[in-house]
Amino acid sequence: YQPAPLSEKTLPDTFVVHISVLYKVPVIYSIVPGDGKGYFIIDSSTGIVRTRKNLTREDFPVIFNVRATDSSNANIFNEAPVNVEIMDENSFSPVFPSSLLEATLEENLPPTQIVHLKAHDNDTGRNGLLTYGILSGHRLKFRIDEATGILYSTASFDYEEEPTEYQVVVYAEDDGIPEKKRGYCTVIIKIID
Repeated sequence: YQPAPLSEKTLPDTFVVHISVLYKVPVIYSIVPGDGKGYFIIDSSTGIVRTRKNLTREDFPVIFNVRATDSSNANIFNEAPVNVEIMDENSFSPVFPSSLLEATLEENLPPTQIVHLKAHDNDTGRNGLLTYGILSGHRLKFRIDEATGILYSTASFDYEEEPTEYQVVVYAEDDGIPEKKRGYCTVIIKIID
């Protein structure tokens, strides 16, 4: 049996799977010892498996056996494995090492790399997969590589004729389920004469 993955936030007494056998007399269902942490209970007459307590993502996947025993002869039984997996919930937002960063850029340079921004997300799988973007600030003069987080200039700057300081707000966004989460970093770019 391979029930649908459970959320890591699944509450106790949540339905997991219905185990069913075809047999000529009633059977007694039980979980064979070995569900190490005791996460699951089974109704001995219906075969419905439920959660017993809160789940700890690090303990999963959990594989345990369910035994169906002939109600009139305990020596007649069969077992089936149940493999329960957990979905990682999007628990964390991306975080940059610093929420404010200063960078310098010489005037008259062709378009160039300014700074490599690297956020971290403590979720796993797609919940921890990050893309980068510019939220606000001079999008015509700057761009960010959405996969790497490298911030580039897109034009040259003139120290005498243009502003000597720019503020760009960058975000890192995860690909989380059920919702995406963002972290932010403000980059102050100072143009050098």
